[in-house]
Amino acid sequence: MKGLCILGSTGSIGTQALEVVRHMKDEYKVIAITAKSNVELLVKQAKEFKPKYVVIMDEEKKKYLEDKLCNMGIKVLTSLEGMEYVVTLKEVDIVLTSVVGMIGLRPTIQAIRAGKRIALANKETMVVAGEIIKKELKKSNSEIIPVDSEHSAIYQCIDDNDQKSIRRIILTASGGPFRGKKKSELINVTPEMAIKHPRWNMGKKISVDSATLMNKALEVIEAHWLFDIDYDKIDVIIHPQSIIHSMVEYIDGSIIAQLGPTDMKIPIKYALEYPKRTKGICNYLDFKTISALTFEEVDYETFECLKLGYEAGKIGGSMPLVLNSANEEAVRLFLEGKISFLDIPQIVKHAMRNHKVEYNLSIERILEIEKIIREYVNSIV
Repeated sequence: MKGLCILGSTGSIGTQALEVVRHMKDEYKVIAITAKSNVELLVKQAKEFKPKYVVIMDEEKKKYLEDKLCNMGIKVLTSLEGMEYVVTLKEVDIVLTSVVGMIGLRPTIQAIRAGKRIALANKETMVVAGEIIKKELKKSNSEIIPVDSEHSAIYQCIDDNDQKSIRRIILTASGGPFRGKKKSELINVTPEMAIKHPRWNMGKKISVDSATLMNKALEVIEAHWLFDIDYDKIDVIIHPQSIIHSMVEYIDGSIIAQLGPTDMKIPIKYALEYPKRTKGICNYLDFKTISALTFEEVDYETFECLKLGYEAGKIGGSMPLVLNSANEEAVRLFLEGKISFLDIPQIVKHAMRNHKVEYNLSIERILEIEKIIREYVNSIV
């Protein structure tokens, strides 16, 4: 059996990963699970899967967690140090990083140094520290298998093909809840409207990113690092049906696409058991029920975040970090009702325009700049 550590087990990806484990109990043993603050669900998961370690980031809830799990032989840890510790455990073979935001960076690096397989569902890690991650991978026998449906699709389409034979990769986007809308139609968008995704069931922050297309901006930068491909060779196209999860075009004119249902358990399972493929646990795609597969150009003026993503990626250095940090803070403020939906890209652009780019960043400097950008965003709001 393979030992599994899930960072962010109470989130959308984490809960679906545990659903995969339920169907494959003879293949995987959950060694550790972590959560930010959802202690009730964490307790429920711990009682069902009986991990050796449970980590709660909210230190005030540690005592409550310990009381609920007493006499089960489960060690309760807290803080970022607790996350960094469990990813390096000898019994852990695979670390699924499904936390949202910058918090996944340090544990991911520790897991790489410990030689673990990383099932990566945390965009921010590659976006803000892609260069560092690549250097760490070269020094380790660790590997990253992407979990995001788009990057999983690209990974599968590239397989063992020669990198030089790739003409471009094509990331598909559903278009989110506001596909086809113009800026004038988005003035009064509420958080409730923004998190109502037409295809995927995701957390609030990721759902807002999908509505602004910032999720696709982050995916473009992540794809650059994951697949060593220039930004000029990364295209985005709107595909409302979300059946083609992404494509790779080769220099001979061939295009290989990965298709499947809109179910994240498929890329999760793929990342866990790669290179094997075993019987699926989801419904299979029924082409008789599909009337059409359609594609549309991206409206870069309305969905300016995607344009900013390309800009930040091409500048490089600390600029993708600024893009990500400013966006995270802006989305938080939007969800709290303190700014409008259309303020999000304007705040991100403002932060980027007022930042002096730095290169050759250390982890410590990345965390310092993140704090500076968050403070800056709040000051201008």
